[in-house]
Amino acid sequence: MTKTTGAPVNNHKTRLFVYSLGFLFQPRLRKILKAHGLEIGMGLPFARKDSVAVWGRRPVSKRGMFIARRFKRRLVTLEDAFLRSVLTGRQGEYPIGLVTDATGIYFDTTRPSEMDKLLKQASDLPRDEWRHAKDQMAHMVRLKLSKYNDFSSNEPDLPDDFILVVDQTVDDASIAMGSANAASFVDMLACAKAENPDKKILIKTHPETIAGKRYKYFSHFDCDDQVSVITGKHAPMDLFRQASNVYCVTSQMGLEAIFYGHRPVVFGNPFYAGLGLTDDRGTARDKGIFLSPAKLFWATCLTYAKWYDPFFDRATDFMTAASILHARARQHQDNETLAVCVGMRLWKRGFLRKFLSGVNNTPLFYDDVTAAVDAASKKQGRVLIWAGRETKELASDCAQRAVPLVRVEDGFLRSVGLGAQLVAPTSLAFDDTGIYYDPTAPSQLERIVNQSMELSKIDLARARSIRERIIALKMTKYNLTSASFELPASAGQKIVLVPGQVEDDASILKGAGQVKTNLGLLQAARNNFPDAYIVFKPHPDVEAGLRVGAVDITDALKFADIVAADSNMAVLLEQVDHVATMTSLAGFEALLRGKSVTCYGSPFYSGWGLTKDKMRKISRRKARPNLDALVHACLIDYPRYWDPVTGAPCPLEVILKRYERGQMQAKTGVFVRLMAKLQGIFASYAHIWR
Repeated sequence: MTKTTGAPVNNHKTRLFVYSLGFLFQPRLRKILKAHGLEIGMGLPFARKDSVAVWGRRPVSKRGMFIARRFKRRLVTLEDAFLRSVLTGRQGEYPIGLVTDATGIYFDTTRPSEMDKLLKQASDLPRDEWRHAKDQMAHMVRLKLSKYNDFSSNEPDLPDDFILVVDQTVDDASIAMGSANAASFVDMLACAKAENPDKKILIKTHPETIAGKRYKYFSHFDCDDQVSVITGKHAPMDLFRQASNVYCVTSQMGLEAIFYGHRPVVFGNPFYAGLGLTDDRGTARDKGIFLSPAKLFWATCLTYAKWYDPFFDRATDFMTAASILHARARQHQDNETLAVCVGMRLWKRGFLRKFLSGVNNTPLFYDDVTAAVDAASKKQGRVLIWAGRETKELASDCAQRAVPLVRVEDGFLRSVGLGAQLVAPTSLAFDDTGIYYDPTAPSQLERIVNQSMELSKIDLARARSIRERIIALKMTKYNLTSASFELPASAGQKIVLVPGQVEDDASILKGAGQVKTNLGLLQAARNNFPDAYIVFKPHPDVEAGLRVGAVDITDALKFADIVAADSNMAVLLEQVDHVATMTSLAGFEALLRGKSVTCYGSPFYSGWGLTKDKMRKISRRKARPNLDALVHACLIDYPRYWDPVTGAPCPLEVILKRYERGQMQAKTGVFVRLMAKLQGIFASYAHIWR
C-alpha cells in the first residue's frame, strides 16, 4: 500500500483564516483540511504561525490576499484534487481530495507554485517509487477514473479513429493563468482540421457545461461534415482509447491523456506542458525537465494532492481514494437507468431502494410481472427480480420488449446475521446475463473471471490483502456468533469438512449433480475419504428451522465422525484440511484459507483449476486464474457494497473495517421485522415524494 499523502495528523494544527462564506458552509472541506492537520479559523491572523486560505483565484479571493499582505502571513491556496467526485461541485457533490499550495497554485503558470518544485523532484525519482507510481497510474486508467465521473458504463458508439478536441468552460481561471484566451480555442480547432483533413473531429464538452452550470467555447456553429460535438456521457479513458490524437488548451483532460499514453497537442501553457510529454503549440516553453507520465503522476496525484476517507474521517492515500470514488461512480452509472423491481418481499424493499436509487430516479416496486415489464418499457428502465424467482415467462416478455432483465442476489460477504431472519445485506450482486450460482447459463461473474488474467499487480495485491484480512477477522458470509470447539481428530488424520446446504436452494437445483442431498453428500464424502475424520456442519438456516435440509443426527453419524451443530464456520475452516461440498459457499471460503476443495456440483468457484471437480467441466470457464484473481473477481468486481454506518456505496475494505469495529452487528427481533416491512411498504411509494 502507498503511504498517506499530505500533511501528517498532529496535535498542533495550522490555523487557516478564511474570508469567504463558502468555507463555512462546506463541512466536507473543513473535514479534509482537519484530517491533514489544517483547521479553519475566523477573525484575524494575529499569531505568527497563522495562515490565510483562499479558494483558487476567484474574485472573492482578493479579500484573503489583502489580509495576508496586511498581516504578512502565509497565503495558502486551496483547490480540488485531480480526482474530485462523480458529479461536479456546482451540482452539490463533495470532493474526495484537495490540493493546498503555500507558494501559488498549479494552474497559474504565470507565477511559481509548489508544483514546480515537485516536477523538479520527480525528474530524480528513485526507480522503486517510479515503478509504484506507474502501477497506480495504470490502475487509475483501468478504473476509467477522471476528475468528474458522471459518465455511462456502456461502451461508446464512436468512430474507430478520430481526433479529440477538448472544450473548457468560459473564463475558467486555468485559461487566462495558462496564458491562453478564447482565440486559443479557435486556433486549436482550426489546426485540428487542417492537420487531420481525412479524420472525424469530435469535441468533448466540459461536465459542468453538460450539467447546465457553465458556458462553453464551442457550439453547433462550429460543427460541419468533419466536426461534431459529443453528446453522450463518455468516460475520458474510453475516448482516449479510440482517439488517434488529443487537442486541448489547458484542460485537465490533457493531463489524463498523458496518463493514458497520448502526447496531446496543447494550445496554452498548463503546468504539464514543456516537460517533453506534449506537443506545445501555444505559449508553453521547455522547462528543462523531461518526465515520464508516471513521474508526472507521482507529482500530481501521489504528492501534491491530499486525499480523504469520508467513511472514517481521516487522511488517506491515492489508492484508497480511488477505490472510494470508483465505488461511487459504479453506483451512479448502474443506477442511471430506472430500476423496476418485481416480486420483491416487503422487508427487502428498504435496502433495495438504497442500492438502486439514482440522482434522478428511485426504484419502483410491482407485484405483477406484466405491470412491471410495461412500466420498464415505457420509462426505458430495467426489470429486477430476485434471482431464484425468475421465470421463463418473465425472461421471454423482457426479451420481446427489449427490456433489460437483472437478477439480484446476496453478495458473498453478506451480513452479521441471516437473511432468513430479515437482516439486511451489506452487499448485493446484480447480474444482467445470468446469476453466479446457475452453471447452466453464462453469468457476469463468469465473464469477469475469464477476464481476470488481465489484472495488474496492484489488483492482485489488493485481493491478497483483502483475503488476508478476511482470514484474520474470521469472516464468513453471515458471520454468526456461534460456539467454536477444537476437533478431536487423531494426530495426523486428514480432517474433511462437509458443509450442509439448503436442499431446495437454487444453487442445488441448478448446480448439483448426482449428489443432491446433505445425506447423499455425507455418503459420497465417506466413500472418497474412507480414513478421514469427517465433520458435518448443518446449514445455519436449516438449524434455525427456516429452510429445508435437516439430517437426523443418527443418520449423519453413520458417515460423519462428528456433527458440528451451531458451530463457527471460520473456526472450523482453520482446523480442517479439506472441504467436500455440493455447491456451498463454504468451499469458496475454504479456498480463501488455502484449503483444498472437492466439488460434487458446479459452484461458481469450480471449473477454474482451483478445485477437484466431480462433474463435467463447463466449457465457458476457460481462464485459469490464481487464487487472488478469483478473489478479485468474486469479492471486488462482481458485488456492490453499501456502508451500514454512512449509508453510502463503498469499497469492500470499508465493510471489513466496519466488521472489525463491530459496526455490522445484526438487529433482529419482532420490532425490527416490523420496521423492515414498514420500510418496504414506504419504499414502494418513494417515487411520489422524490
